[in-house]
Amino acid sequence: MLPREDFIFTIGYDGPSAVVDKQAKRKYAKFSTRELAEKGLFRAAYSSAVYSGDQTEFQLVAEAYRRLTGPSGGLSNDDTSALGRLFGVFPVDVKRAVMI
Repeated sequence: MLPREDFIFTIGYDGPSAVVDKQAKRKYAKFSTRELAEKGLFRAAYSSAVYSGDQTEFQLVAEAYRRLTGPSGGLSNDDTSALGRLFGVFPVDVKRAVMI
């Protein structure tokens, strides 16, 4: 599995390698899930929650997203799995990362 910082800032895949946003990683790698969500980096925050597997972090990201989008955001109070579909983030077993 990739290190947390690589997983959070993965923007795609090229064969067996994750493609990582080097600038975002450099700037935000040490941010917690909460800090990422507060900055409005919801995809990265959700990726961080996926990496940790902590249900509390999923709720934190969902609540921050709901505050921003309101009822028009399409996320019900108990549906954090919709964020995975929204952001396209799912665990993938890759061993390498390519920085761009």
